Amino acid sequence: MVQHLILSQTAINFNLEKLIDPANYLESALKEFKRYKNLGDKSFAQLREKDIHWSPNEESNSIAIVVKHMVGNMRSRWTDFLHSDGEKSWRNRDTEFEDPYKTIQEMTEAWDKAWDLVFNTLESFDQESFHQKVQIRKEEHSVIEAVNRQLGHYAYHTGQIVYIAKSVLGDNWQSLSIPKGGSDEFNKRMFGQ
Repeated sequence: MVQHLILSQTAINFNLEKLIDPANYLESALKEFKRYKNLGDKSFAQLREKDIHWSPNEESNSIAIVVKHMVGNMRSRWTDFLHSDGEKSWRNRDTEFEDPYKTIQEMTEAWDKAWDLVFNTLESFDQESFHQKVQIRKEEHSVIEAVNRQLGHYAYHTGQIVYIAKSVLGDNWQSLSIPKGGSDEFNKRMFGQ
């Protein structure tokens, strides 16, 4: 039964990928990655130096730690994306949760450089790139599966960054989307009413 389900899921993924237009998928994926980066950028712009080190308790991560982990992941996954395992031998994931960035400038420079790697890699793809298989920790993925895996990972951590920033700033937080109680006004503006 389990084997049948696994084979069925593999067949579904294979058939879906045949139906997906790589150019449209790539445009959509890039748009989403850029949206996550923008949410992080807008959160960082509201923070003071000390805010990037705040966490609610010792077991939780600060923004500086979350960003350090994301940067390590991006460097590992997107360096030589199509030709080498996404978990590089030089990556030491555990150290990403130690010794956080000291300043906002140091953190945002690393953040920008890592995102540039993501964008440049995606923008280098051609039609043939989507027919390749890639590996992450020796597990085979289609290119679309691997990109989707990273989209999910970065959305998860960007959400953490936004939530931590909002927690630190409290009433001083400037909403990155429709503020509470602002839906009617937003919809009127969007629908020209």
